[in-house]
Amino acid sequence: MPPVKAIYGGLPDKPPGSFDGELLAFAEDLRSEGMAVGTSEMLDAFDALALIEWQSSSDFKETLATTIAKSPEDRRVFDLVFERFFFRAAEAQAVRLSVSEPQSRAGSDELDLEALRRQIAQALEDGSESELRDLARLAIAAFGKGEGSGVLGVDVQRIRRALGLRTEPQPDLPSDDPRHDGLPREQLRRFEQHLRRELERGLIERTQALPPKRPLSDLDRSLPGGPVQDLAAVHKVVAQLRRRLASQGHELRGANRHAHVDVRATMRASLQTGGVPVELKFRPKRPRRPELFVLCDVSTSVTSASTFFLSVLHALHDVFRKQRSFVFIERISEVTEIFQRERDFRAAATAVSRDAGVADISGYTDYGRVWTEFLAEIESELHPRATVIVLGDARTNGRPPREDVFAAIAAKAGRTFWLNPEPRLYWNYGDSVISVYEQYCEAFECWRTDQLEEFVKALTKPTVR
Repeated sequence: MPPVKAIYGGLPDKPPGSFDGELLAFAEDLRSEGMAVGTSEMLDAFDALALIEWQSSSDFKETLATTIAKSPEDRRVFDLVFERFFFRAAEAQAVRLSVSEPQSRAGSDELDLEALRRQIAQALEDGSESELRDLARLAIAAFGKGEGSGVLGVDVQRIRRALGLRTEPQPDLPSDDPRHDGLPREQLRRFEQHLRRELERGLIERTQALPPKRPLSDLDRSLPGGPVQDLAAVHKVVAQLRRRLASQGHELRGANRHAHVDVRATMRASLQTGGVPVELKFRPKRPRRPELFVLCDVSTSVTSASTFFLSVLHALHDVFRKQRSFVFIERISEVTEIFQRERDFRAAATAVSRDAGVADISGYTDYGRVWTEFLAEIESELHPRATVIVLGDARTNGRPPREDVFAAIAAKAGRTFWLNPEPRLYWNYGDSVISVYEQYCEAFECWRTDQLEEFVKALTKPTVR
């Protein structure tokens, strides 16, 4: 991993100089992302801001959005740029003035950790943003000792696991514990965002430098997080998959090699030539599609990608003639029948979360057990034309990875692919063991849609033996 200084850049040469200058710089940032912001919009913004109290961050943001954003797409871009710009502006000025956040004096020895876990779980249901931010700082003080791994995503997941925050029910906890029935996934994402922001703020204080600004074009190509966005993005890529399979089948057919004559169609065509079968008609030959086995990790460590992966499963059932699908956490559960029965994605996803039953005690992924159960389930069906696809982050939570069983699965299948929703920079840090599996399969980063398209190309590439 490159040193932090190589990843994080320096500060801008100088601040804009006044708050008016900050707003003009914000408008320029919006323009750089393709949003049309002219002089009239900025004049309206300045006039409207004179009528509100700036102490309210929500009023300030909504006033700016009302005067600048002219469409739902503009509002989406505005929200993303607003959070990015003002966070960076505030942190840059804090570094220049040597202002730092007051550090919590309470260490993990002084904090009641179990009470903190319950308080955070309760705040996820009815807490304000400021309360969640303060609790995120306490969580980092209790469970984020030192500088961590240097990879924010890994540290966020480590802290979340230490807090025992999961979407799955935890019946071993007392009934009055907010975590007993599981926590809403969207609320977990909110808290993870606060953890990431506070960890990033601490890293900026230590390095005295800002991270490089990430263009929205990269964010737009990230795997979408909501079901509606998921379906739109997945259907686009799956349409490409259909076209590739169709063209591949056409190339395999060649000039009607090994084709069968369609007698009925030939006789019908012969009516135009007085009953003489001058032109032979052939039965259409369907493209040969590989038999597919898909395993999808639905644990909380891949919360941001699990909805997307489930929508991939849903769409693939329309493409492949024979597919068996499984979801897993601590054990596997086949969901083929659910995706064949439920044509609506939301109904399918609800049925999977309700009926799959893939967690036992800890609720953390057990890849070793998953491989053993999967091989016992489908060993007799694996053959050289079969394709196995794994969707997961390869984080074993300290449990045996059982790469020998995975190697046996890959040896029996014709091709084995792994889609990892984490950037390659995060691979093999913490409890990630993707390297032990990668030697038996073809692994892909899959946290942007263009990376998914690269996988589609590999999946539809004819196999040469």
